[in-house]
Amino acid sequence: EVQLQASGGGLVQAGGSLRLSCAASGFTFEHYAIGWFRQAPGKEREEVSCINSAGVTYYQDSVKGRFTISRDNAKNTVYLQMNSLKPEDTAVYYCAASRGCGYPREYWGQGTLVTVSS
Repeated sequence: EVQLQASGGGLVQAGGSLRLSCAASGFTFEHYAIGWFRQAPGKEREEVSCINSAGVTYYQDSVKGRFTISRDNAKNTVYLQMNSLKPEDTAVYYCAASRGCGYPREYWGQGTLVTVSS
C-alpha cells in the first residue's frame, strides 16, 4: 500500500521556523520526485517546492531563500525546512510523488496544517 505521511505542521509566530516531513512507503522512493504543495483557505492549491530523484530542487518564487527542501533516501523521507515564516504561508501543506518535478502527481499524502500568526 502506497503511503505518504506529512507531519510537522503547527502554530508559529511570524519570523519563526518549522520543518515538515513527508515519510513515504509502498513505492520505490528513490526513483520519484517529491513535491510540497499548499492550499490556503479560499485559494487554489499551489506547488511550493519539489526535489527530483537526482536531488535537483525547485522553489516557488515566494519561498526562495526561506524554504529548503531535502531528501533522505535511506529514510524514505523528504523534508521542507521553512524559515522566516510569514502569515501568508498559512495553509494546509501536502506532499506528493511523481516521476519528475512537473510531471503528474501519482500519489498524495494527507495534509498538515501550518498556521503563522502575525
